[in-house]
Amino acid sequence: MRIGILGTGMLAAALGEGWARAGHELTVAGRSPAKAQELADRLGCRARAVTPRQAIADRDAVLLAVSWQGAEDMLRSAGAADGSLEGTALIDPTNAVEHGVGVVLTGPGEAMAQRIARLSPGAHVVKAFHMFPSNQWTGSRATGEPPVTVAMCGDDPEALRVVGELVRDVGGVPAVLGSLDRVRQLEEVAGFVIGLAFAGTDPNSAIPCVPSAAV
Repeated sequence: MRIGILGTGMLAAALGEGWARAGHELTVAGRSPAKAQELADRLGCRARAVTPRQAIADRDAVLLAVSWQGAEDMLRSAGAADGSLEGTALIDPTNAVEHGVGVVLTGPGEAMAQRIARLSPGAHVVKAFHMFPSNQWTGSRATGEPPVTVAMCGDDPEALRVVGELVRDVGGVPAVLGSLDRVRQLEEVAGFVIGLAFAGTDPNSAIPCVPSAAV
């Protein structure tokens, strides 16, 4: 696939490395052209550093790997308001939560993924990759350790299929929770996990082990 990465931080690097290994073509852009070039060099011959507008042109998917506070500025730089992402799977891994507390900061009833969708008319936003730290996608799993599940929300079936393939390429298993109408639920779960972790409690111990209904 042809993948655009907006952002040059740890998640951009971790997923970029996995997708480059899987043979995808990457374009990288960020606020700093120097950092974008540094990341592209690190990702290898399948990656190149470009401007934000160039990074999203003719892409099968775009990863918005910036802080939630910087999402609007990055989308503006990419021309999202002008429809530049129309028809593109736009992956939102942001967590709009208070650091160390986990309280969702987007306001009552609002989800960050829905805000991103409003800022990117025509884009097919998929919430994914927001539940795990970046090192989940760089380290190798122990023998016999099951792959992690990447819960996703999105409205477009084809965009969900594309992002699901990208999840598999980095060793995860995609699971669609529902449409963007349910995405606030996913974002609240991230806040719940973050809040418990920073309070010194293992979030896994607070989640019951319930067998899948499909088993």
